[in-house]
Amino acid sequence: MADIKSPSVLNPGVLIPVNPAIENYMNGLLRHTDHPVLTEMEALARKNNFPIIGRLVGVFIESQAKMINAERVFEFGSGYGYSAYWFAKAVGSKGQVICTDADFLNQQKAEHYLSAAGLWDRIDFQAGMAQDIFCKTEGAFDICYNDVDKGDYPAIWRIAKDRIRPGGLYIADNVLWRGRVAVENPSDIFPGWTEAIIEHNELIFNDPEFDSFINPTRDGVIVARKKTA
Repeated sequence: MADIKSPSVLNPGVLIPVNPAIENYMNGLLRHTDHPVLTEMEALARKNNFPIIGRLVGVFIESQAKMINAERVFEFGSGYGYSAYWFAKAVGSKGQVICTDADFLNQQKAEHYLSAAGLWDRIDFQAGMAQDIFCKTEGAFDICYNDVDKGDYPAIWRIAKDRIRPGGLYIADNVLWRGRVAVENPSDIFPGWTEAIIEHNELIFNDPEFDSFINPTRDGVIVARKKTA
């Protein structure tokens, strides 16, 4: 690794897990997922440089949710509803996706987009700190999805893991953090975030109650399945 420079604010993508040409090819296979609302949400993300999971990860989390017949999903950090779009499609008309975001304007945008997509009736969107809302919400979940500030990742894992039903999933985005987790002395945009993600990933992979895997697409998505026995 001596010849590899650590990612930085000016050069954040030094370590790209999947060659961009391959990801472009994979995206080309997803034309069947085109939807006017989805296209509009993606255009807004590009315009405002707003972080969303993107189409490849969206299809991935939807398929994960469908494979376990998920009906109840809790999102730690929902932005304006891009990931919720995919989960809401997966849970069906009787399912529920509980969304959280600290920005009330994102809640309004999510209602606009997800209503237009015919999915708002499956959404319970609450503005505020995700951790506080989660602690006030009763019951177990089929999926807990984590996409909050990266410094909070270990804490989110600790409070979420015991609320996932056997056979359910914990999913978190950005767990490769532009390759920073794989280099020595990385240049971090926010102090401590790389260390927090590394701690988060190790906690999950060392937990005997979960089977875990990282999908390296885009910025890395971890999926941890709670064992049934």
